[in-house]
Amino acid sequence: MASTSISATGLSCSSSFLGGWGSSVAGEDYALLAVKPAAVQVGMGKAVRFRPMMKNVNEGKGVFAPLVVVTRNLIGKKRFNQLRGKAIALHSQVITEFCKSIGADGKQRQGLIRLAKKNGERLGFLA
Repeated sequence: MASTSISATGLSCSSSFLGGWGSSVAGEDYALLAVKPAAVQVGMGKAVRFRPMMKNVNEGKGVFAPLVVVTRNLIGKKRFNQLRGKAIALHSQVITEFCKSIGADGKQRQGLIRLAKKNGERLGFLA
Protein backbone atom coordinates (compact mmCIF):
# COMPACT_ATOMS: atom_id res chain seq x y z
CA MET A 1 0.00 0.00 0.00
CA ALA A 2 1.56 3.29 -1.08
CA SER A 3 1.14 6.57 0.71
CA THR A 4 1.60 10.06 -0.66
CA SER A 5 2.10 13.25 1.30
CA ILE A 6 2.63 16.87 0.32
CA SER A 7 4.86 19.04 2.46
CA ALA A 8 6.55 22.42 2.18
CA THR A 9 9.60 20.76 0.62
CA GLY A 10 7.68 18.93 -2.08
CA LEU A 11 5.87 15.71 -2.93
CA SER A 12 6.85 12.54 -1.09
CA CYS A 13 5.81 9.00 -2.02
CA SER A 14 6.60 5.85 -0.06
CA SER A 15 5.71 2.22 -0.61
CA SER A 16 5.83 -0.95 1.46
CA PHE A 17 7.00 -2.88 -1.64
CA LEU A 18 10.64 -3.84 -1.22
CA GLY A 19 12.85 -4.73 -4.17
CA GLY A 20 12.28 -4.35 -7.87
CA TRP A 21 9.92 -6.25 -10.12
CA GLY A 22 12.75 -7.88 -12.02
CA SER A 23 14.51 -9.26 -8.96
CA SER A 24 11.40 -10.43 -7.12
CA VAL A 25 9.67 -12.16 -10.04
CA ALA A 26 12.56 -13.80 -11.86
CA GLY A 27 15.60 -13.36 -9.66
CA GLU A 28 16.82 -13.84 -6.13
CA ASP A 29 13.44 -14.44 -4.49
CA TYR A 30 12.62 -17.47 -6.65
CA ALA A 31 14.07 -19.84 -4.03
CA LEU A 32 11.55 -18.53 -1.49
CA LEU A 33 8.69 -19.43 -3.84
CA ALA A 34 9.90 -22.94 -4.69
CA VAL A 35 7.83 -25.77 -3.24
CA LYS A 36 9.76 -28.49 -1.45
CA PRO A 37 8.50 -32.06 -1.91
CA ALA A 38 7.28 -34.07 1.08
CA ALA A 39 9.82 -36.31 2.77
CA VAL A 40 9.95 -39.77 1.26
CA GLN A 41 11.71 -42.71 2.87
CA VAL A 42 12.65 -45.55 0.55
CA GLY A 43 13.01 -49.03 1.97
CA MET A 44 12.41 -52.50 0.56
CA GLY A 45 11.26 -51.05 -2.78
CA LYS A 46 8.23 -49.27 -1.31
CA ALA A 47 8.08 -45.52 -0.79
CA VAL A 48 6.69 -44.46 2.58
CA ARG A 49 5.46 -40.90 3.05
CA PHE A 50 5.55 -39.30 6.45
CA ARG A 51 2.05 -38.28 7.39
CA PRO A 52 1.61 -34.76 8.71
CA MET A 53 0.44 -34.85 12.30
CA MET A 54 -2.08 -32.36 13.59
CA LYS A 55 -0.65 -31.62 16.98
CA ASN A 56 -1.64 -29.16 19.61
CA VAL A 57 1.00 -26.42 19.84
CA ASN A 58 0.34 -26.24 23.59
CA GLU A 59 0.61 -29.99 24.14
CA GLY A 60 1.88 -30.72 27.63
CA LYS A 61 1.26 -27.12 28.68
CA GLY A 62 -1.64 -25.67 30.56
CA VAL A 63 -3.10 -26.02 34.00
CA PHE A 64 -5.07 -29.19 33.28
CA ALA A 65 -2.52 -30.96 31.03
CA PRO A 66 -1.03 -33.19 33.76
CA LEU A 67 -4.51 -34.32 34.85
CA VAL A 68 -5.47 -35.05 31.23
CA VAL A 69 -2.30 -37.09 30.63
CA VAL A 70 -2.73 -39.12 33.83
CA THR A 71 -6.39 -39.80 33.02
CA ARG A 72 -5.50 -40.89 29.48
CA ASN A 73 -2.85 -43.26 30.82
CA LEU A 74 -5.22 -44.74 33.42
CA ILE A 75 -8.25 -45.44 31.24
CA GLY A 76 -6.51 -46.02 27.91
CA LYS A 77 -6.27 -43.95 24.77
CA LYS A 78 -9.32 -45.39 23.01
CA ARG A 79 -11.73 -44.92 25.93
CA PHE A 80 -10.22 -41.50 26.70
CA ASN A 81 -10.79 -40.28 23.13
CA GLN A 82 -14.40 -41.53 23.28
CA LEU A 83 -15.03 -39.59 26.50
CA ARG A 84 -13.30 -36.51 25.15
CA GLY A 85 -15.41 -36.66 21.98
CA LYS A 86 -18.60 -36.90 24.03
CA ALA A 87 -17.53 -33.97 26.21
CA ILE A 88 -16.71 -31.83 23.17
CA ALA A 89 -20.04 -32.70 21.53
CA LEU A 90 -21.93 -31.87 24.73
CA HIS A 91 -20.10 -28.54 25.04
CA SER A 92 -20.90 -27.70 21.41
CA GLN A 93 -24.58 -28.43 22.11
CA VAL A 94 -24.51 -26.11 25.13
CA ILE A 95 -22.96 -23.37 22.98
CA THR A 96 -25.62 -23.96 20.30
CA GLU A 97 -28.46 -23.72 22.81
CA PHE A 98 -26.94 -20.56 24.26
CA CYS A 99 -26.74 -19.00 20.79
CA LYS A 100 -30.37 -19.93 20.12
CA SER A 101 -31.47 -18.32 23.39
CA ILE A 102 -29.72 -15.02 22.65
CA GLY A 103 -30.55 -15.03 18.94
CA ALA A 104 -26.99 -15.34 17.62
CA ASP A 105 -26.53 -16.49 14.02
CA GLY A 106 -24.54 -19.51 12.84
CA LYS A 107 -21.40 -17.52 12.17
CA GLN A 108 -21.29 -16.24 15.75
CA ARG A 109 -21.99 -19.75 17.04
CA GLN A 110 -19.10 -21.15 15.01
CA GLY A 111 -16.86 -18.40 16.34
CA LEU A 112 -17.77 -19.32 19.92
CA ILE A 113 -17.03 -23.00 19.26
CA ARG A 114 -13.62 -22.10 17.79
CA LEU A 115 -12.93 -19.88 20.80
CA ALA A 116 -13.83 -22.77 23.14
CA LYS A 117 -11.37 -25.01 21.28
CA LYS A 118 -8.58 -22.43 21.56
CA ASN A 119 -9.27 -21.97 25.25
CA GLY A 120 -9.26 -25.75 25.76
CA GLU A 121 -5.89 -25.97 24.04
CA ARG A 122 -4.44 -23.19 26.18
CA LEU A 123 -5.77 -24.70 29.41
CA GLY A 124 -4.41 -28.15 28.55
CA PHE A 125 -7.68 -30.02 28.00
CA LEU A 126 -6.49 -31.16 24.56
CA ALA A 127 -3.07 -32.39 25.74
